[in-house]
Amino acid sequence: MSFIKTTEQDSNHDHLEKMSVAELLKNINAEDKTVPLAVENALPQIETLVHEIVSKLKNGGRLFYMGAGTSGRLGIVDASECPPTFGVPHELVVGLIAGGDSAIRKAIEFAEDSTTQGWKDLQEHNTSSKDVVVGIAASGTTPYVISALEQCNENNIITGCITCNHNSPLSLTAKYPIEVIVGPEFVTGSSRMKAGTAQKLVLNMITTSTMIQLGHVKGNKMVDMQLSNNKLVDRGTKMIMKEIHVSEEEALHLLNQHKSVRNAIKQYNNGRK
Repeated sequence: MSFIKTTEQDSNHDHLEKMSVAELLKNINAEDKTVPLAVENALPQIETLVHEIVSKLKNGGRLFYMGAGTSGRLGIVDASECPPTFGVPHELVVGLIAGGDSAIRKAIEFAEDSTTQGWKDLQEHNTSSKDVVVGIAASGTTPYVISALEQCNENNIITGCITCNHNSPLSLTAKYPIEVIVGPEFVTGSSRMKAGTAQKLVLNMITTSTMIQLGHVKGNKMVDMQLSNNKLVDRGTKMIMKEIHVSEEEALHLLNQHKSVRNAIKQYNNGRK
């Protein structure tokens, strides 16, 4: 099967330095508009992986994202937002990046080229066949990610990936690949742009649909969210007011007493005001 690295092909635009700011923004936006359509084409692949993730998490497993550079940072962002949004433990969704946490802010030279460190990073979390590991790499060629998924396959750990090239080494390694073919970047090879946007959209889909399937959303509300600031306390209060038709004062009292929207509504409905 042929492997064409479309993320590295020449941009559809040239002489960028001669464009006005308005022209630059218009052309970047025009390229960005193609990304959701590319994600739409990958929906069947995304659905298949989500079913696997939900099944594993329902049985005590965890979800791991791993990548290098922009891809690794996106996985970490998505993982770190699950606890406050859905009230799940920090250990349920874990993001790993080549080079460790220091690479979140500053690139670590050649970290992505290691063929052993990815598996070592997973082993630090005692990853097992109960878990799912999803590699993220726009090019689909990152050794840190590919080698880790190869080890996962050998240890009967479900593997998935998010990449933006067709038939890449990563796609061929992952048991459940997701390929979002966004084509050339506005700035040739700058995969933090369209590829990064595509990866973020897919990550949103994976974790959000998974958490809904696990019961962490009621109606369309984040009933298990952590009450970590005044904005979220206010939002939780309004959820309770709307759900059980009580005053703002009583809703806030219930929220403070029971520490979550779900518990407040449940206890009220059970007659324990």
